[in-house]
Amino acid sequence: MEPNTKEQWTRIKTGQDDYLLTWLEAFLIDRRAQNMTRGTLYFYAKKLELFTRYCDTQAVTHIRQVDTGVMRGFLLWLEGTGHNPGGCHAAYRAVRAFLRWWAEEVEPENWRNPTQRVKAPKVPMEPIEPISLDDVKALLSTCKRGEFTGERDRAIILALLDTGARASEFCGISLASVNTTTGEILIRQGKGRKPRMVYLGKVARRQLRAYLKMRTDDNPVLWVTHAGEPLTVYGLNSTMARRARLAGIQRPGLHDFRRAFALNMLREGVDIFSLQKLMGHSSTEILRRYLKQTDDDTRRAHELGSPVDKAL
Repeated sequence: MEPNTKEQWTRIKTGQDDYLLTWLEAFLIDRRAQNMTRGTLYFYAKKLELFTRYCDTQAVTHIRQVDTGVMRGFLLWLEGTGHNPGGCHAAYRAVRAFLRWWAEEVEPENWRNPTQRVKAPKVPMEPIEPISLDDVKALLSTCKRGEFTGERDRAIILALLDTGARASEFCGISLASVNTTTGEILIRQGKGRKPRMVYLGKVARRQLRAYLKMRTDDNPVLWVTHAGEPLTVYGLNSTMARRARLAGIQRPGLHDFRRAFALNMLREGVDIFSLQKLMGHSSTEILRRYLKQTDDDTRRAHELGSPVDKAL
C-alpha cells in the first residue's frame, strides 16, 4: 500500500515507521524512479513477494524484526517450497538490495543488516547444455525456401546463434539498428539498459536479406509475424517449438542458442574478454556457466599450450 499522506511519508523518512509492506512499496517506487527496465522491476516485485509471504508465516511485520534468524529461515523456506539454488540466490539478492536501500534511506540506530552475516546461498557452477549444431541443422532443414515463414525462421535461427543475443533483446531489434551489409546490429537496450553491438556473419547476413525481401509491411521492427505485427518472445518460443516438432527433436530454449554462441566462439579461439563484451556481461565470471567444455576441448587446450612439448 503506497504512503498517501504527508504525515505518513514524514514517519517513513524519519525512520519512525518501519512497517515492512509500506517500505517494500516505497522501494519499488524508487526502482521505477531509477528508470530500471520492466524485467528488473518484475524481478524485484516477484522475489520480494516471496519474502513477504514468508514473513506472514512468521508474523514479521516490521523491518527491525528481520534478523539473521528470519533470513536463514527464509532461505530454508525457499528450499522447502521447491526453489532451486539459483532461485534461492535470486530471492536473497532482492531482499539484500531492499534492506541495503532501507538502511541508506533511514540510517537506523541499533539495527544491523542481517545480510552482512547471512551470506548468499551457493549456486553450483555446473555448465549448462547449449543447443548442438546438429540440432541447429535439423531446425534449418524444416524451413522452406521461398516462403515467408520459412525464410524468416531460417534467418531467426541463424541470427540467434550468430549474435548470442538474449530473447528480449532479439525481439526488440529495430530495422534502423541493422546494417545488412556489414552485419552490425545495435542492441539499444541490453541488460541494465546498456547498449552494445553484435554481429552477423556472411551466411546469416545473406539469409537476413532473403527474409527482408519477403516483407511487404512497414513495421519498424526487424522480426515480424506473417501479418506484419512485431514478433514477441512468446511468439519466438512458439516458432521454435513448431520447428522442433517438424525436425523431430526436443524443443530448445531460446537461451540455448546464447550458450551455443558462447561455447563455439570460445572453441574458435575468441578471447574471453571480447566474448564478455559481445554477450553484454558485466564480468567474465558469469561466462563460466555457459562454457560447457568437453574432454576434447581441454585436451586440445593442453596440446596447444603444453609447456613440455612447446618449450623443451
